[in-house]
Amino acid sequence: MGLYQNRLVIKVGTSTLTNETGKSNLRSFDRIACVLSDIHNMDYELILVSSGAIAIGTNKLRMKKHPSAMRTKQAAAAVGQCGIMSLYDKFFGDYDKTIAQILLNAEDIEQKEKKENLINTFDTLLDMGVIPIVNENDSVSYTEIESEDRLFGDNDMLSAAVAVLCRAKRLIILSDINGLYDQDPRLNSNARLINQIDRIDEKIYSLAGGAGSRRGTGGMKTKLRAAELATSRGIDTFITNGKSPDVLYDIIKGGKAGTFFSGRTL
Repeated sequence: MGLYQNRLVIKVGTSTLTNETGKSNLRSFDRIACVLSDIHNMDYELILVSSGAIAIGTNKLRMKKHPSAMRTKQAAAAVGQCGIMSLYDKFFGDYDKTIAQILLNAEDIEQKEKKENLINTFDTLLDMGVIPIVNENDSVSYTEIESEDRLFGDNDMLSAAVAVLCRAKRLIILSDINGLYDQDPRLNSNARLINQIDRIDEKIYSLAGGAGSRRGTGGMKTKLRAAELATSRGIDTFITNGKSPDVLYDIIKGGKAGTFFSGRTL
């Protein structure tokens, strides 16, 4: 079966949803809800994959630093997930949109029966005009939090898995960086943004650098892994800066933004 040409998966990271103090960035929540609602009004089907539960829960619980103990991380995730969904419900509601929450673990996508149920749930919600908001179920899944090399990597890989599952035409990863550079822009002012990549190989991975930002966990490596998975299934993928969600308008019009990874012809 082919891809749904009007179906988009948008992933937003922790660094976009929180400010430098670790608190919720309300302007960012509002702008994301506004732009996505507007695009939804253009008859696009949207799925939002959202990180940030542990960070927002950490702040809501007034912890002085990011938790290190597993049970504390899971508690923060449980509290933070309530906070995130409350904010999304408020801001999307301002634009007359209905949202739904879907929490996933890796096995939910890997097991045949669960996978089929998930597809049916996504398709039904989208048919009803609902915008599903997806996150990993951190409050019960310890393997992703605990792993040094997270499978989902701050939901980068999760967003690609969801895009494949739902046969979306485009995956857009909103990050705290403009895209993939030929060198680390934080260390070299002469770093050049790579506008398009048609094949992800070891040379491309060598440009990825290390871990993510202070508040997020998904570095460029996990974003490249996500792009590799999505493009292998024909899904066009973009890594671009989440500070300006308006870039989504350019993407749906067929333009380029950040780094574009072309989906392979199937």
